[in-house]
Amino acid sequence: MFSQLTDSLESTLKNLRGQGKLTEENVAESLREVRRAFLEADVNFNVTRDFVKSVKEKALGSEVLLSVTPGQQIVKIIHDELVEIMGGKTHELSLSGEPPVGVMMVGLQGSGKTTFAGKIALYMRSKRKRKPLLVAADVYRPAAIKQLQVLGKSIGIPVYEEGLGNPVEIIKNGHRYAVENGFDLVIYDTAGRLQIDETLMQELEQARDAVKPQEILFVADAMIGQEAVSVAETFFKRLNFTGVCLSKMDGDTRGGAALSIKKITGVPICFVGVGEKLPEIELFHPDRMASRILGMGDVVSLVEKAQAVIDEKDAKDLKKKILNNTFDLDDFLNQLRTIKKLGKIKDILGMIPGLNKLPLDQVNEKELVYVEAVLSSMTPKERKKPNIIEGNRKKRIASGSGTTVQRVNQVLKQFEEMKAMFKKMGGMMHKQNGGTVGSNYTPPKKKKKR
Repeated sequence: MFSQLTDSLESTLKNLRGQGKLTEENVAESLREVRRAFLEADVNFNVTRDFVKSVKEKALGSEVLLSVTPGQQIVKIIHDELVEIMGGKTHELSLSGEPPVGVMMVGLQGSGKTTFAGKIALYMRSKRKRKPLLVAADVYRPAAIKQLQVLGKSIGIPVYEEGLGNPVEIIKNGHRYAVENGFDLVIYDTAGRLQIDETLMQELEQARDAVKPQEILFVADAMIGQEAVSVAETFFKRLNFTGVCLSKMDGDTRGGAALSIKKITGVPICFVGVGEKLPEIELFHPDRMASRILGMGDVVSLVEKAQAVIDEKDAKDLKKKILNNTFDLDDFLNQLRTIKKLGKIKDILGMIPGLNKLPLDQVNEKELVYVEAVLSSMTPKERKKPNIIEGNRKKRIASGSGTTVQRVNQVLKQFEEMKAMFKKMGGMMHKQNGGTVGSNYTPPKKKKKR
């Protein structure tokens, strides 16, 4: 996400960092490039103008011009201004009302409301320990009710529906059902249109007034840029929504909607969709997003992702195996599957400072599929003792995985390289622990001097 904007800003920021002394002329020249990058990224014109003006005023202040590293100071100013226009701080949904707390999803047809309703339901159950109910109130879009039912079933969350009835009555009855059955969170999936019309807005206003939801979330397709902002303005005037959800952020290379919508509406972005699957949703952190835009990575989010998918016991077992030099192909397979749970490899690398400069478009996700297929085609004994894998076994593994003997050899070589790396790590960890590790540990042999 934001790759186009990041690339555009990169050379400008590099030039600013290298300035030993700043003048009004070279600051103005750099900010012209920033303005151009913002406009090309489809950021709202007024937002761009105010952003550049604010950065210029702060950049020409005496504390920056007299600084030992004025270029670095300006980059920090740009970072802080990015954080500010995107909302300043993370906005968590307010769930403090009397249960069941209501969350109403609104937006145009095709923006991703139904999928986002499922994503938020799953997020609230797993992260906030809520008991959610989904209410199917989109009676106009073909198969909308069925879609919500399928989503609900896939994550084990109940869906209340009445078929093609009156949407306002369905929402009222859904709320009553939640009260009677002990749900503490109700998420209403409402209808959208291909364009804004009076009938739609009146219906949404009636639904809002009927159940008085704690949160009204406007869902916008991030990839349509400024158009999403103009639609948001209209919805806000009628519904006074409390938060914004940006869908398809993983496909948005520009960032126009994310950088404009808070400044224009005054309403914070709450969540972003970072993939098609239901768990692929993230809280929107303006400070972390600013760091990503400026190519600084996002290690905090990466650590949070890792903590969510890595079992503490598995981590301790892996550490023990590294210390004792007993890492085998079963462990290799488990680590591979853990990495896949973190998300797309290029997204993971993009969160690590420095690695986001690599040609991430060339990262081939299929390589992991091939490696997993090869490892899965081995017998448990072969994964425990890879040294028994000779010619005939390699042919069988290649046939079972739909690959080649060359691919099998490549996987085995990768494993040996990783094992050698872990052996060195085990040696360092052994020294740090004062030698208190398992009896199987063998430190790396020192080469004899000739």
